[in-house]
Amino acid sequence: MGSETEFGIHAPSDPGSNATWLSSQVVHAYAQLTGERAAGGSETRWDYTDEDPLADARGWTIPRHSAHPSQLTDRPQEQQDPAPELTAAQVALEGAALDLDDGSGGSALMMNMVLGNGARLYVDHAHPEYSSPEVTNPLDAVRWDAAGDAVALATVRQIARNPSMPGVNLYKNNTDNKSVSYGSHENYLMPRQVPFGRIVSGLTPFFVTRQLICGAGRVGLGQDGSGHGYQLSARADFFEAEVGLETTIRRPIINTRDEPHAIADKYRRLHVIIGDANLSQVSNYLKFGTTALVLDMIEHGTVPELSLHDPVAALQTVSHDLSMKVLLRVDDGRRMSALDIQELYLQAAQKHCQRSGAGDEESGDGHSAQVLRRWEEVLRQLADDPAGAAGQVEWVAKLSLLQQYRDRDSLAWNHPRLGLIDLQWSDVRPEKGLYYRLLSRGRMERMVADEAIARAVVQPPEDTRAYFRGQCIQRYGSSIAGASWDSVIFELPGDRRLQRVPTREPQRGTRALTQGLFDRHRDAAGFLAELLDFHP
Repeated sequence: MGSETEFGIHAPSDPGSNATWLSSQVVHAYAQLTGERAAGGSETRWDYTDEDPLADARGWTIPRHSAHPSQLTDRPQEQQDPAPELTAAQVALEGAALDLDDGSGGSALMMNMVLGNGARLYVDHAHPEYSSPEVTNPLDAVRWDAAGDAVALATVRQIARNPSMPGVNLYKNNTDNKSVSYGSHENYLMPRQVPFGRIVSGLTPFFVTRQLICGAGRVGLGQDGSGHGYQLSARADFFEAEVGLETTIRRPIINTRDEPHAIADKYRRLHVIIGDANLSQVSNYLKFGTTALVLDMIEHGTVPELSLHDPVAALQTVSHDLSMKVLLRVDDGRRMSALDIQELYLQAAQKHCQRSGAGDEESGDGHSAQVLRRWEEVLRQLADDPAGAAGQVEWVAKLSLLQQYRDRDSLAWNHPRLGLIDLQWSDVRPEKGLYYRLLSRGRMERMVADEAIARAVVQPPEDTRAYFRGQCIQRYGSSIAGASWDSVIFELPGDRRLQRVPTREPQRGTRALTQGLFDRHRDAAGFLAELLDFHP
């Protein structure tokens, strides 16, 4: 599993700055950092060879000529869009912003980095995006996702050191409250053999109600935020379909992109676009942990059989219902609250893990028992006293803070100060971000220590192919021409051929399998020579 975070970006001193150009400065700023602080980062090009964003899991491929431009993620961003118009100040600074020669005799804005922790930092739809390395459990998902927040902070600090650059602020949120939303996506590896229809039916009610435990909260109702009020999810109002391929228009609850980044006939990658960008570690943990359990139930045929009437409307109803008591219409005639539905999934997961043994405290998989316990505790707290969940559930924590301001200053929900507080909640700078202030005061629960997050910034996970990718970048970065989730491309000095090492099996390339190989070779040539017979 892994995460993708598109950060909101703003230059207060130059509000008219081109967002794509600004985002490229974020990538470039991180490339300028050296040593451990840069996670062994390299200006390595992204390998787009195996990307196929128009393949649909329902069994067809969208014709390229009919696809929305935002769907064409299988080529560099600078080729998707015309070169952005730059202001005079930006033109004067372009020497510091340009990447290596793009092969055409000119230069291109730097849009991509592959990091030494196995992650990717790049520009996506005019936002800087951090895509975490692949991990095998929800706690590691939280850790390497938080490492992305630390990377974002490092870029803000680096840009601030350059007096000729406009300062940049980054926000881990999902909307500018002016009808624009940007994503916080999740990815889960699944067996190809599981029918996609079963995934849709099993996940839809869960996703509609999951925001109870992992919503990030938002001031304003509707896509433009003009409606007065507060809601559980920052993303719910931007979804318009039940199932579909798009991610930036007509957003669906279940995304059908069939781009496995792995052995295609063995695996599928479930691309989840409905989640909020979470700063709360407990909310983030529950987001990944509960979804992984539901997917396991879908694989084994033990997921609850439940079908909501009009899931898109139900999604927004749940988000707008702070009481959590509104009853949703189920197609079999029942009426159930979002808490009832989450409880149904929890009970099914408890029985499923009991049967499989995965949830046993001593002999289980080491993760399911804690996810189940956390899930149950949070649901009980939300049912009994929602305010008591403020230390764990992000939307509750943000609501509690906002309500203090409302009570003190008699502010209506449409008061602009509340919108600014909402924005400041997500600022990645600890001295400015309201979430980080609560965290430092012990009012938000930690699950991963700052020291562990700092290590995740510079080191890849050890139990997936991300270890191989990250170590290659750290050790042999000058000899690597490109990389992706399922490949590393070497370019050795004096050798005119590029050597592409496929990494399509996500559960190989681990430290256990490759550490000795790396330790035996200080140079890329010797490493590759042995690798021909090793195949990690």
